[in-house]
Amino acid sequence: MIFSVGHVALTAGITALLAFAVALWRLPRGAWPDVIAVAVLSGMAVLVWRLSANMPQLNDDGLPGFSANDWAAPVLTFVALGLYADLRLPADALPYRQARALATLGAVVVNVVAI
Repeated sequence: MIFSVGHVALTAGITALLAFAVALWRLPRGAWPDVIAVAVLSGMAVLVWRLSANMPQLNDDGLPGFSANDWAAPVLTFVALGLYADLRLPADALPYRQARALATLGAVVVNVVAI
């Protein structure tokens, strides 16, 4: 099964909104650049991965309800957020790591449910 660009974009948008909410909750009040980065990078990671790997072999469920793409898009989310943290050190690392972990878990849920 191959998904439409709109379907993939909607999935990425939902992921970005969820990541934004998580970042608002976990990050300090004045950390707007980090909040925006968590949301944008999470959404872009899902969008880029799902569009580039949108092929039947990776979208077929290997485990009931879970495809390779369902697992891989969140991994790219985690990696992108980790790279961001390595390049721009957050003022308080623990809340950022929590936001990264929750955004990644959110990406798993969204990729399983929305696609």
